[in-house]
Amino acid sequence: MIMRPGQQLLLPANPVFIWFSLIAALLFNMALNMGMFGRAAWVPDLLAVVLVFWSVHQPLRIGVGVAFAFGLAMDVHQGALLGQHALAYTALGFLGISMHRRLLWFGVPNQAVQVLPLFVAAHLLELLVRMAAGGSFPGALYLLAPLIEAALWPVVSVMLLAPQRRAPDPDDNRPL
Repeated sequence: MIMRPGQQLLLPANPVFIWFSLIAALLFNMALNMGMFGRAAWVPDLLAVVLVFWSVHQPLRIGVGVAFAFGLAMDVHQGALLGQHALAYTALGFLGISMHRRLLWFGVPNQAVQVLPLFVAAHLLELLVRMAAGGSFPGALYLLAPLIEAALWPVVSVMLLAPQRRAPDPDDNRPL
């Protein structure tokens, strides 16, 4: 793939770091659900952001099956309708993989705008499943969560790409 001018060449992603970040996001989501905010409708789903990030940056390692498994874990933790988060995360994984080549051509702020419809679609899918099972509408603040998730995209990108960045090396004998 041809790189954009000024784009830094990254080291390969460590699979241990990928799985650590996914499990840390899952634990953070679980802590948010039990903590001060409870199950507030506007609280962002950090696991969804990390899943989309790795689906875009490592589509051969993190795919639809991983997203489904983490979705089931969130369903069991929240006591939600089994498959509600699994379906939404699976859709996020598929959409992230399908648009990963196009998304990587943009800068990080523009990527946040590009992934906003993915987060909106995932939240609407969760809402449709919840309401089809007889749940109630959580309120208008529910639409704030995808905006917060898109705003978190640059922060998550910087944090998760940090271990892959090369340190500037003044060695003249190596071109990379």
